Amino acid sequence: MFKNNIANFYKTDDGEQIYFLKNFDVIDEKKPVMVFNYGLVCSNHHWQFQTEYFDELGYQVVVHDYRGHFQSSGKDNLSKMNFTQMAKDVHDVCHFLGIKNAVMLGHSMGVNVCLQLAKDYPALVHSMVLISGTFLPVKDVMFDSNVMEFIMPIVLMAKGKFPKVFDKIWASASNPVIRKLIHHAGFNAHKVSEEFVDIYLNRVSQLGLPVFLQLFEEMTRQNIISCIDRMTMPSLIIGGHKDGVIPNHLQRTLATLLPNSKTYFLKDGSHVPQADFPQMVNDRIQLFISQYPQV
Repeated sequence: MFKNNIANFYKTDDGEQIYFLKNFDVIDEKKPVMVFNYGLVCSNHHWQFQTEYFDELGYQVVVHDYRGHFQSSGKDNLSKMNFTQMAKDVHDVCHFLGIKNAVMLGHSMGVNVCLQLAKDYPALVHSMVLISGTFLPVKDVMFDSNVMEFIMPIVLMAKGKFPKVFDKIWASASNPVIRKLIHHAGFNAHKVSEEFVDIYLNRVSQLGLPVFLQLFEEMTRQNIISCIDRMTMPSLIIGGHKDGVIPNHLQRTLATLLPNSKTYFLKDGSHVPQADFPQMVNDRIQLFISQYPQV
């Protein structure tokens, strides 16, 4: 991923191991630091075009796996997989690495993590880049309707009765029909390759349905709106005009609530605009960072 890959684990207070990857030996306080936070049952693959780009430019970059995800431990303790704890994990990893303030980047659910960090650890969050996220309960806004409010209880009931069936369905998330559907519904299919979507779906199947359900509920339970007006750090809100998952009006509303925010919307961008139009997104992020030096 980086020219200089340095991977390690941070042991949390409750004994979990949080995986992280950085591109520097010792933190240089004179250079910008970027910490990337991915979305719901996603992975750092969603940030591929950004992490490689900013590594090439000489920025200090950190990626990590949330607890219970991929190389981090904690999958057997779903109750600890909540935004308060996940934000603390990110904070503690940064403290361990000597990072005093950083640009926090979040995509989709990663926006929730960034907002939690800004609420709980404002001194750490120098600025935020928030892509395709929502601060409102996801059940009420996903697909620009409240249909998930009715679907999720049915899913939970059915999973309780037929757990093995649901596990098989989840494990087959990368079958050709589902792959084609997600490629066209979640991405700009003309810009994002099938290979990119294949990798995404393979990693979705690795995480399992319980992780998805836990974090989906966490995105519904998070109560952050009353704190947003106190998040005064510079923020760049990015979205795709054709985002069918989290509609743009939520990002525009978030921009009205964040006191020091700017917006950038991509005409043919999907829910993952950083993969649809990576160079345009990278250029805009770089401009944003240059306008608010960390030192």
